[in-house]
Amino acid sequence: MQPRDGYRTLSGRRAVVVGAGPGGLAVALMLARDGVQVTVIEKEECVGGRTRTVTAPGGYRFDIGPTFFLYPRILADIFESCGERLEDHLTLERLDPQYHLVFEGGGEIRATPDVERLEAEIARIAPDDAKNVRRFLDDNRNKLAAFIPVLQQACDSIRSFASPAMLAALPLLRPHATVDRDLKRYFKDPRVRLAFSFQTKYLGMSPFRCPSLFTILSFLEYEHGVYHPVGGCGAVSEAMAGLARRLGVEIKLGTSVDRVLFEGKRAVGVEAGGERIAADAVVINGDFAKVVPDLVPEARRPRWRDAKVAKARLSCSTYMLYLGIEGRMPESLGHHTILLSEDYARNIREVSDGVLPMQPSIYVQHAGYTDGGMAPPGHTSLYVLVPVPNLRAGIDWATVGPSYRALVLKRLEKLGLTDIESRIRYERVVDPTQWRDEFAVHEGATFNLSHDLGQMLYFRPHNRFGPGLYLVGGGTHPGSGLPVIYEGARITARLMAEDLARQPVPARGMPLAAAPSLGEAS
Repeated sequence: MQPRDGYRTLSGRRAVVVGAGPGGLAVALMLARDGVQVTVIEKEECVGGRTRTVTAPGGYRFDIGPTFFLYPRILADIFESCGERLEDHLTLERLDPQYHLVFEGGGEIRATPDVERLEAEIARIAPDDAKNVRRFLDDNRNKLAAFIPVLQQACDSIRSFASPAMLAALPLLRPHATVDRDLKRYFKDPRVRLAFSFQTKYLGMSPFRCPSLFTILSFLEYEHGVYHPVGGCGAVSEAMAGLARRLGVEIKLGTSVDRVLFEGKRAVGVEAGGERIAADAVVINGDFAKVVPDLVPEARRPRWRDAKVAKARLSCSTYMLYLGIEGRMPESLGHHTILLSEDYARNIREVSDGVLPMQPSIYVQHAGYTDGGMAPPGHTSLYVLVPVPNLRAGIDWATVGPSYRALVLKRLEKLGLTDIESRIRYERVVDPTQWRDEFAVHEGATFNLSHDLGQMLYFRPHNRFGPGLYLVGGGTHPGSGLPVIYEGARITARLMAEDLARQPVPARGMPLAAAPSLGEAS
């Protein structure tokens, strides 16, 4: 595979990517495409980070984190830039309905990308609101088109707020309105607003606090589809890793990086498993508030010192049940089902305020509805997610965990799952403490730094974090969610290509392992 003509000078450069999550793999692909010698170092024995699919005892398969794929166009563009077609590496099934919303207070919506059917679904509970669906979609089509150029810029200077892209987008963004407030311009029924706003939970935020920009999330679903990668979302990570290896990327699994090495202010490599690996550029792909303070000395991150990281606003966490169940599910349980609490505003307020909700909303993925390979014949794999406060709330999960499990199983009865406990043949629980301890998620905040106005764009950690040091992932600009992380990877790779092209090709002399003084400079 030949690098693009504009970047042939990158041949001979070396880069280390710390973490084989979706952002790290995407950056590795684009750097290798441009001729860079890339080494990806991953502490787990498989790629993907939380975007992976595991096989449990008994043959039950579960996505660990993301359970669906949105806006595949960005990843398809990355593959195409590498001379490949995404569809040759991955099968994506577009879901219709996308999900089934069950309102505990009464009513339901089977959300479909077919606008006429969607209008009919909404008309069953709010006839007047159904008349405004197309206006909402039209307005958000324009909003997304205006904001895409902002998402694609680096935002590493305060001047980015005066960029032509930002100035063009501002009239549509309504920056001081929340998602729920913005939706009131279209929909009076709070249930309908929820159908177009619960997606803020993808960011770990409340629709009553999340900036109105993020009404584009539901628009993306209806306009561009919700997809199931056959085999689970881990199939996306495996496809990326497979192509990366074909492009010459070395992926070291089961290896932890201990620190980033510096010469003066410039990152020059990493220390991993007792080995020092030299690089012209280092990329960190991990939970920002956990991984960056662990690997980068405080003096090398002046904009994000320890005190600022400690005060950063974080997303909520999640309480998870991964259940392998003997037998089938009722036909009413589709691929994605969401039980929305009767008092959703209180539920969200409790999560935001650090109170464990006793009437929580629940998301259930039944991937076997679409993909028979996710469980053995005659069995079912269920993924159950409950938004809960992160660990700053001080909840003693060792004490409350058993009773909360019972509460969640009881809540599932409202979705027709009345007899599953006796049929459970495999079970794994992940609460916020395990997100922290087993998955290196700071304070168990599974959606990373909060996406409020004070932690977006220029105010979010920059993709170019320092000389020779770069970031990618949900804690970095532009933010969380797979398509946004891939867009962030394009920004990071572009900045690296520009910086590496300006540097002379280094002479490779004494290996870094023989230079014990490196990394000690302050």
